[in-house]
Amino acid sequence: MTLTEPEWRARESAHARRADALTASHRARQARGEKHPVWDFLFTYYSYKPAVLRRWHPGAGVELENARGDARAQWRWYVPGSSPGSLAVDVDAFEREKTSLTRLIEIMLRRTAARPGQFDCFGLHEWAMAYRQDEHRHPQPLRLGRAGTDDVVEAHDLRCTHFDAFRFFTPDAVPRNRLRPTREAQPDLDQPGCLHAGMDVYKWAIKLGPLVPGEILLDAFELASEIRQLDMEAAPYDLREHGFLPVQIETPEGKAEYVRRQRAFAERGNTLRTRILEAWRG
Repeated sequence: MTLTEPEWRARESAHARRADALTASHRARQARGEKHPVWDFLFTYYSYKPAVLRRWHPGAGVELENARGDARAQWRWYVPGSSPGSLAVDVDAFEREKTSLTRLIEIMLRRTAARPGQFDCFGLHEWAMAYRQDEHRHPQPLRLGRAGTDDVVEAHDLRCTHFDAFRFFTPDAVPRNRLRPTREAQPDLDQPGCLHAGMDVYKWAIKLGPLVPGEILLDAFELASEIRQLDMEAAPYDLREHGFLPVQIETPEGKAEYVRRQRAFAERGNTLRTRILEAWRG
């Protein structure tokens, strides 16, 4: 597939405008030296700066007409295309250098999408990270206090499947979880209902770099942002001063709201997994 110069320049400009809009608040807070208990996670935990999001790539198998004189000619992984003056992403070179990574990403995308979603965890991973602790990972106060938070954990069956959530459980919470997720077992445990697995679609898109079209990357970032919001709304922390109303998962109504939004995210996550694979593998 070949994009004419007007086509790819228009897509590149639209991408930059959209990326700037998505990161405007974060960049403004950064300039003021302000931290945010919800949104900073998207740039610190995943460690990708707004500039990374702003850079547009056409994706695998796409040639850019008359791009040889563009700045991207000096970017890594770009090589001359089949027509004079064109550029394309060198997919083979990328995969040769990153064989283990690309193999893992493909496995994670395919297996997670193929697995049934689990919708009975109710976001209790964040509660398990504060269980029976006087100090916890966030400076915000616990909405129900320490005793109330512990009571919620003890009244539920912990069913976390995601290692990057489970590894932050307090020592007392670990034996209460049905599973013992490990990094090695992640390809066999991640499932589309997991909020963290949904946010990780963004991570996989970033790690594939130029192989993923910029539009898909920003869609994955938007999904990660919306999931992050629910993740913290359902957490035990009181974030009302930051404009986040709690999803009270300790109540039947809160559980129902959580699952409704969780199911929608699972569907969107699987759609994105498919789009990434199709753009990359064809």
